[in-house]
Amino acid sequence: MGLINRQDSFNGLPAFAAVCNNNGTSNPGEGGNAAFGAVGTVLTAKELIEFIQVFSSTLLGAGGQTTRVDRTACRIARAYGFEVELAIFPKHLMLSVIKPAEGGIPAERRTAVSSIVSGAPNFQRVAALTALSWSIADEGLSLDDARQRFSAICAVPTLNPVLLRFLVACANAAFCGLFNGDLPAMGLVFIATLLGFYLRQKLLHCGLDHKVTFFLCSFAASLLASLGVVLQLGSTPQTAIAASVLFLIPGIPLINAMLDILDGHVLMGVSRLIQASTLIICIALGLATTMLLMGVDSL
Repeated sequence: MGLINRQDSFNGLPAFAAVCNNNGTSNPGEGGNAAFGAVGTVLTAKELIEFIQVFSSTLLGAGGQTTRVDRTACRIARAYGFEVELAIFPKHLMLSVIKPAEGGIPAERRTAVSSIVSGAPNFQRVAALTALSWSIADEGLSLDDARQRFSAICAVPTLNPVLLRFLVACANAAFCGLFNGDLPAMGLVFIATLLGFYLRQKLLHCGLDHKVTFFLCSFAASLLASLGVVLQLGSTPQTAIAASVLFLIPGIPLINAMLDILDGHVLMGVSRLIQASTLIICIALGLATTMLLMGVDSL
């Protein structure tokens, strides 16, 4: 089943549209009309699990914390009169949607396993999807309406790549100034970041492995910044080299890793921590290669 492609489009929409005419309700006492679809038929676990499955994968791919994804999936399922059991692994998630019945024996159960398609962090999408889950629970949205709103959220374009490169370059130059870099060093960092971030966007778009991409971008950015050492520009050329790769630091995965560990999702937390540490090693290797080639002993 399609989840998210590299352009952040929603490949699962055709499948959802095919079942839109079969939505319905299972528990009128919870969520009002939330369990009604296009024609008012009874909502099944199969229809609900398809929505929650893609919803959860999209939220994870956008940088959502594991606990947030778990709570959001449970909130949506309970709004339609179902229960959900969710197991999240580094590259896959396993989801079970259960229709409760008297005596503790489920009246209906559906289980699905899907891949988690990684993508660039998008906090705007994370916030919008979380708000949608609350709207489902509080406003009694039908599954058909929830699908339409979900499609609209996924269709929102990301920030313009050119503007994003400029803003990241400004931020990285500011970091250089924060570490006592002078104006020539800040200028070099600005230009190096523009080049490195552009290279990162292109390489990831071509499908190159993240680790190789981070190594090449770190090498390219630090190599350009090392011109300050070669040409003796300013009084802090080493600061420019050190600050030129800061835009590559995987801060969001590191934060999510620590939050996952603190929340008890140790497997996901350790996995994210290892992945982020691997990228940091690749960044350090790229920087070390530049220092070796340019004869820079220390930063």
